[in-house]
Amino acid sequence: MTAPKLAITDSDPSSTTADAVVVGTVQGPDGLALAAGSEAVNAAFDGALLDVLDAVGASGKADEVVTVPTLGKLGARVVLAVGLGKPADDGSVTEDQVRRASGAAARALGGRKRAVTTLSALHLGPAVEGTVLGAYSFTAYKSNKGDGPVARVDLVAPAEGNIRAHRATLKASTAIAEAVTATRDLVNTPPNDLFPASFADRAAALAKAEGLEVEVLDEKALRKQGFGGILGVGGGSSRPPRLVRITYRGPKAGKKVALVGKGITFDTGGISIKPAAGMDEMTSDMGGAAAVIATVVLAAKLKYPLEVTAWAPMAENMPSGTAYRPGDVLTMYGGKTVEVLNTDAEGRLILSDAIVRACEDAPDYLIETSTLTGAQVVSLGKRTAGVMGTEDFRDRVAAIGRAVGEQAWAMPLPDELRGDLDSKVADIANVAGHRFGGMLAAGVFLREFVAEGVTWAHIDVAGPSFHTGAPYGYTTKGGTGVPVRTLAAVLADIAANG
Repeated sequence: MTAPKLAITDSDPSSTTADAVVVGTVQGPDGLALAAGSEAVNAAFDGALLDVLDAVGASGKADEVVTVPTLGKLGARVVLAVGLGKPADDGSVTEDQVRRASGAAARALGGRKRAVTTLSALHLGPAVEGTVLGAYSFTAYKSNKGDGPVARVDLVAPAEGNIRAHRATLKASTAIAEAVTATRDLVNTPPNDLFPASFADRAAALAKAEGLEVEVLDEKALRKQGFGGILGVGGGSSRPPRLVRITYRGPKAGKKVALVGKGITFDTGGISIKPAAGMDEMTSDMGGAAAVIATVVLAAKLKYPLEVTAWAPMAENMPSGTAYRPGDVLTMYGGKTVEVLNTDAEGRLILSDAIVRACEDAPDYLIETSTLTGAQVVSLGKRTAGVMGTEDFRDRVAAIGRAVGEQAWAMPLPDELRGDLDSKVADIANVAGHRFGGMLAAGVFLREFVAEGVTWAHIDVAGPSFHTGAPYGYTTKGGTGVPVRTLAAVLADIAANG
């Protein structure tokens, strides 16, 4: 996609020549109110902007966009009033309220040449992220590309801080948003074009552009080294699997972090085939791999003082004469054996291979993310990820996710579920014999492959990584890029606090 060109400005937004000026509105205790940062614009309306907006039905609710002409009172042609929702008791608004409102505004500004936003005066970084993400659209396969995003957005500088700090925030927040859009692009690419080999090529290109170390294991190397899970899942496809490793070694790296992401480029369910309805959404089953690839590239761009390695096992789960079967026993990387009871529980098989290999490098932290279970959606819905793993780190990851606006909730790993994964012929079965606690059972399965002493977290994003409904806030239809911002914030937290 072509993103808007962004710039910091300390000019008066009421006099700036533009197609539109964006102001925030809130649902105040006494009704509609203007958010901070809109004072100059309101003054240009002789203090009557609120009355004008109220007259056309503005309420200030989240995602609301109301446009009114300026009639020559401003340098801009129109005022775009975007709702922030209900403020806190002290009148403040959260970072994600600004991020979401900026996304709604950016979507409404599509096709315009220039806009100036005052939302950045509230929270600059979130306004940058929301603007880039809200302007996103995936048009690679459309003959009619549409009007495209707004070409330029000037962001009014916050009163606190200095221009140098603001420009640093703009640079970092733009990089984060671009990592999210890169993930969206990969998720949205159809599976006839994004398959293990081509996915590996695209991952390698992104990494090499930042000077990162890349290793790609093809099916021959996977077989030689004993990656039985990846080979088993990918054996039914004419397009063989891959394992991609991307390594970033930051300046004065203090901690070593492994990122592991599920890369099923399309999931039919294999022999345990899925229903036809909704199967097209399984183009998103590689969202975890896309996220960790984008995140390690982002870590390099932001120069985190860490060593970060992304592991992306990639396979296409297809039914054929060479597909793995229910009843097969796979020997995983490292030697543990798994009885396959359901070939549609394939993600945990490729992830386990990658987790064992990642643990061989003795990371201080291991974070795995995947579109792993439909049970996550049943338990937590389409917008909230389930986080499992080492309890303190699990809670830390979930809290950081919520702080950046990617909803996440800590979930347990009940020991009693391990018995439900017992196998009569192998070390462990890939599913329990019942449907209860499916998200938790998958986490318990993955725990079996994490080396002792490694602090780890598993983020199930089966619902949050792909959006099928109408756009809202900065979330567009299709791939969402979740949980890139969580991963980036966790890395920043580890860099700062260990």
